[in-house]
Formats: sequence, C-alpha cells, structure tokens
Amino acid sequence: MTPTSPIRTSSHGTSPSRTSPYGTWASPVTLDRLVEDVVGLSFPIATPAHVYWTEARPSEGGRQVLVRVPIAGGAGGIGGIGGIGGAGPGGEPEEVIPPGFNARTTVHEYGGLCTAVHHDPVTGDTVYFSNFADQRLYRVVAGETPSPITPEPPSPGALRYAAPVLSGDGRHLLAVRERHGDPDVPADVENEVVVLATGGSAEPSVLLSGHDFYSHVAVSPDGRRVSWVSWDHPNMPWDGTELWEADLDVDGSCVRAARLVAGGPFESVTQPKYASDGTLHYVSDRTGWWNLYAAPAGRPARLLGPMEAELGLPDFVFGLSSYALLGDGAVLATWRRDGLDHVGVLAPGAAAFSEVDCGFTYVTQLRSDGEGSCAVAVAGSATCPPSVVRMELSGPAAVDVQVLRRSRSGVVDAGYLSTPEPVDFPTEGGEVAHALFYAPANRDFAAPDGELPPLIVTVHGGPTSAAVPVLNYAIQFWTSRGFAVVDVNYGGSSGYGRAYRERLRGRWGVVDLADCVRAAAHLAATGRADGDRLVIHGGSAGGYTALCGATFTDVFAAGASYYGIADAAVLAQDTHKFELHYLDGLFGPWPEAADVYRARSPAFHAEGLRTPLIIFQGLEDKVVPPAQAEIMVAALRENGVPHAYVEYAGEQHGFRRAESIRRTAEAELFFYGRVLGFTPADELQPVEIAHEDRIGT
Repeated sequence: MTPTSPIRTSSHGTSPSRTSPYGTWASPVTLDRLVEDVVGLSFPIATPAHVYWTEARPSEGGRQVLVRVPIAGGAGGIGGIGGIGGAGPGGEPEEVIPPGFNARTTVHEYGGLCTAVHHDPVTGDTVYFSNFADQRLYRVVAGETPSPITPEPPSPGALRYAAPVLSGDGRHLLAVRERHGDPDVPADVENEVVVLATGGSAEPSVLLSGHDFYSHVAVSPDGRRVSWVSWDHPNMPWDGTELWEADLDVDGSCVRAARLVAGGPFESVTQPKYASDGTLHYVSDRTGWWNLYAAPAGRPARLLGPMEAELGLPDFVFGLSSYALLGDGAVLATWRRDGLDHVGVLAPGAAAFSEVDCGFTYVTQLRSDGEGSCAVAVAGSATCPPSVVRMELSGPAAVDVQVLRRSRSGVVDAGYLSTPEPVDFPTEGGEVAHALFYAPANRDFAAPDGELPPLIVTVHGGPTSAAVPVLNYAIQFWTSRGFAVVDVNYGGSSGYGRAYRERLRGRWGVVDLADCVRAAAHLAATGRADGDRLVIHGGSAGGYTALCGATFTDVFAAGASYYGIADAAVLAQDTHKFELHYLDGLFGPWPEAADVYRARSPAFHAEGLRTPLIIFQGLEDKVVPPAQAEIMVAALRENGVPHAYVEYAGEQHGFRRAESIRRTAEAELFFYGRVLGFTPADELQPVEIAHEDRIGT
C-alpha cells in the first residue's frame, strides 16, 4: 500500500538526533565515497580451474582489467569473501592482463563481452581479449605479456572484435568483427563473424556475412555445429532477430547447411547455448515474454518453464546471459518480475522453475562452464553492492552462494540506506506504469514537521533499458541527504514484457515524459514528495526525457541532463551503425517523419524552456556529440534561464573517470541547493551558474 500521510524520514528503527530540512542532511555517502575503492564488475567466466571477471576501475581512468581467482573448496555463505581485494575461494585475485592493457571492445560502440578462456587440464588456462587502444585480439597466459593474434588495423579502431568464442579443442576462435571504413559515414561499417587460429598464425577469415548485425555465436560441445543471432536494419535486437544454426567444418573454416531455428521480424531471439548433450537452448519473446526454449537436433523446439516474466534482457551489449546450463541437465536462471530479479532451478524433466532464495534482488550475467553444478553471476540487493558471486546447487531448489568480489570495499550502515520499493501508478490512457521509489533515509536526521522532501525523478537511459534494484550510491547520495528519488520504468522499459516495451513505439518523447510526470504527481498527491520541488535528471536517452520535461512542461523546478539528446533529427543523421535506425521505431523513419522529430525535439522549442538546468557532456562522445548539449546551453543563455554547463575532456558516452564522476555529483548538488533554496552540509566546489540572479523569478 502507498501511504497517504506525509513521510519524514526512514531511520531503520533508530531515533534521529537532529531536525534539519530535507537536502541539508550530512551524509556518510560522501563525494569521495562515490569513487574510492569502487570498481565496476562484469562478465564473470567460470572454468574448471578459475573464475574470471572484468573490473572497470575509475581510479585508473576507467581501465578495464581482467582478473581471476582459483577455484578451491566449496561454496560458503553470502558475504564469505571480504570487500575489494578480499581473497577468492582459493586465494587472492590476480590480474591477468598487465598495466597498459585495457580489456574493452567498441563493437556497436557499446561493446560488452570481449574475453574468452580456454582451459587445458595440463597446461592451464589461456585467455583471449580485445584491447581497447587498438581493438586487436590478444592471447595471454597469466604472468606473461599479451601477444596480438589479429593484424594491426589500417587505422585506429578500423577492425574491432567482440564476444570471442572458442572451438571445443581450443585451436580456433570465432568472433564478431566490425570493419570501419570512412569514419564520417556511419553506414560505412560491415559486421561479420570471423574465425582465426588461436595462435595467430593466419589472418582471420570470414565465416558469416550478409546481415547488418551478428551476436551470440555459440559452438556445440563436439565442435560440429555453430549457432548465431543476426538481424537487419531497421530492427533493433529486441524488435526482431533470427537464430540460425549450421554445420561447422572440422577446421572451422566454413559453414554448411545453414537453417533458421527461430525468430523473425516480430520475434526477439537471443542467448543461444548448447547443453552438454548438444541440445540448443535459446530465449524468445514469441509469447510476449522472454522465456526459455530447447531445440534438440531434428526435433521441434519446446518451451521450458513458461512464466509471465522476462528471462531476457535487451542486447545493448554483447555477452548478456540470463541462464546457465549445468552438467546434470538442470538449468539455473534469473528472471525479472515486478521490477525485481528472481533466481530458480529447472530440474531435468520439470515443468516449472523452482525459485530459490539467494538473497539478491538483482542478478545478471549468469553463466557456467557447462560441466558441474556451479554458476557465476553479478548480483546484489538493496544493501549489497553488485558483486561477483558463485552459486552452487545444493538441492532441488537450493543454492549455496559465495561472494568472490564486491564492487565496494565497505557498505554504509543500513541506517543511511534507502530500500527501493516497487511502485505502480496510473498514467495516460488508463494504463499503469512502474517505478522504484526510494524514500529519504538517514538515521541521524529528521525533517521539520510538515515538510515534504524534494523529489528527483530519475530517467534511465536506453530508452529500452530499466531501473534495477541494487545498491547504487549514485541514488543513496541523494536519499541520505534528504531527497526522495523515483527511478521510473516508463512505458518502453524492459522487464515487463513485449507489450510494455512497445508502448514507446512511435511515441518516444510522449509516453516516457507522461510517465515521469505522472510518477511525480502520484508521489506528491500521496504525500511522499513536495510538488513544488520536483527535479528531473537522466543520462543519454534519459537526458532527452529530462530535457523534454524542462522544455515541454512546467512541472519541474530544476533538471539535469547528462549527454542528453536535444535534436533527435541530428541523432538520426549523426549516430553509429548500431542505432542508425533505432529512432525509426521511436519516432518514425527519417526524413519521412521529420515533422515528428522536430515536434519532439527540445532544441526547436527553446521559447518554452524556462526550467533551470545543469548539463554535463563528454567532449569525445560519439553517440551523443557535444553539439547536442551546446544547442540547449545556447537556448538557456538566450532565454535568460539559470543554468550551468560542465564539460569533460577525454570522456565519452558515460563518465568513467573518478574525477568526472565526483565532480558531476558535486556540481549537481550545488546547483540544486541554489535553485531549490537549501544549503548542503557538504563543502562543495561551486559551479558557475549563468543568470543566477534570476533564480526564483
């Protein structure tokens, strides 16, 4: 039930010692804490000998480092391993790639999985990865210097590799390759699947070509079959894809007898994997929900454990994985329902998944080595930061969990943390939309009687993405200072089925904005937020909605845009290949729908822009170039609206450097303090606010 009486604070059973207005509370979630002793964790890989994962380190300029721990002993309880630097199940984590190397691919610009590991019981593990600086594939054995196995490209970034996968004998490597021609022509890019000898003895040869995009290449355990997902413009991978399978020659040099397994223009198929017996599994949304299927060779596919929940995610990046095939034929999977992630086991022959209580509400990138009863994942909860975990099946519906690595060395006391609450609210057309609501939380403070908290409406990027229920200091930074936050899963977000995703089709800038406005109105009407102190912020696609909220409505007292889209037409004409036709489904095809683009682009309605804004932009952003931010800054200046503009040299689409992340939060808090009329407890470096004298007028 949503309370209808005003809230004061969330103190987790303690008595606040001080009364102070919302926004002025002193918080242990400091600016330094946002970036110190923190890493981004992704793409765990399990072999019989080790668990590997990738760490993105803001303290090293966003460098991504591949690390591993040896497997030894059984799994323990949650929290069995300490924080950053804690020992793994068999010892301390070790870096697999030395300084100077950065495990990151830029295929599709967003990248994703760029590593593969071959385990030999005699010689040990050999690792392959894409290096960010030159985008070449490298081979490395722990403790040695990596050596390139693909040729030097004709120009920097001209040849890029992603999602490498090994043949069963480890002699060949298959990977998605992206070839770039003229850097000023987004369409001058070719995507294909190539095969090469793992020793680098010959240049890669093309195995698959002809489609606009490829992903999720998988090789059967016997090495005789290969499967892949492909799609073509104007579809995005969550709109319509095809799953193909073919026979693979012994030397891996060519495919024969390619056959369509599933998919089409209106079915999204993803995540093909082979079980140890050779059965091909995949995820499809043909029922309206991403569910799991099995397709034994020569037999019709069958639906496994049907549910009205999402066992898939939109493939913005390579290597997403929502299920693991275990050695005994069982399936361990994660799915999202009502904004929260769940984990369950499908026993061989069972009709439904048996849910297990693993203690997490966020679980992603779940995979195994396909042999034993263990899987690895990135998981977390409202009080546990994203962590690399190892799950071992200990019964028909039970798992033991061991935390191998936390993204943070320590967690703030629960008395300063706000727990996300799934909220449903009415929106336009009699529909219902969804969000995660965070109440102010600080055990040391209470607000004066009668005061309601300012509300930050957070708009996720994508827009075909979702807000996730995991400990996020970027949110707790605000709630611990006395802000309420609502993380809106507006129509178009993933996690609520295909029909909900498609609410945004042709209506971007309408549905998302309406849902954000309605979320704020709902929380204000039910006494959970101050309707006069509503703020909207977001990044990328979320930045676009934030700019729309500031331009097309008078609901918000302030806003913040991180690399947001101001002129959708410019994005349609000046973006990378992966998203070249993304806007066709959100606005309409360009230039036929030029009037729609213009009508929904804040840049063309500057006369209505009266909301104070702070805008953040990376100067090397190729997805949303700096010109987009500069359009809005010029409009704010022309209209005499209080605003600030913060730009970062060396940053791309999404800020990776510690100093950028810290400065962004600091400047945004300073800006809100000035605009909303409160004095933060923090000592903040000011940001220059143009037309500051007009605040409140």
